[in-house]
Amino acid sequence: MRALIRGPRRPALRVWTRWTAGFLAFPIAGLAGRAAAGPVDDAMSALVGGVVTGAVIGVAQALVSSGRLSPPRWGAATAAGSGLGLLLGAALVGHRTDLGSLALMGAVEGVLLGVAQACALPRTARPPWPWAAATPVLWAAGWTVTTLAGVGVDARFTVFGATGALAFCALSGILLHGLLPATSPGRTTGSGSLHEVDA
Repeated sequence: MRALIRGPRRPALRVWTRWTAGFLAFPIAGLAGRAAAGPVDDAMSALVGGVVTGAVIGVAQALVSSGRLSPPRWGAATAAGSGLGLLLGAALVGHRTDLGSLALMGAVEGVLLGVAQACALPRTARPPWPWAAATPVLWAAGWTVTTLAGVGVDARFTVFGATGALAFCALSGILLHGLLPATSPGRTTGSGSLHEVDA
């Protein structure tokens, strides 16, 4: 017999929709990063702006993850990965804002961000490293979509805009569900995710 540990079963579509709706946090995070550090035009603004932006995004993602991610752990990992990643990526492209440069900057930031977030996934993730491998591609795609949408990227934001965020969240939500289904056999994790156990 199966006993439900906590809460109702959530259909996969509802979980994915909630995660995708988290794209709304990206513009807010970008404004917070810009308020804290100004435009990304030197090392300090990239680091500080990236950390602040990442912290907002990370906590927001955890809150819309349907209990699968820990807000403190995921928020800290996203802040660290975003700050160091933006610092390295922006420096590598000389803070240029053409499409190729922003895509490369996003890919570089995505490497550090993906590794940091993969380490913050619950131990029940199966396995976590596809997240680390996919994040550079998805982060570069976010900047590409935003640039092609005609957003004023010359302002040197700390993160891509709402159009890129929507694409990123929609695609990453599919991957996250594959790594951390809304319900799966086993015991509860520290992130508060919902699981079923055999009784």
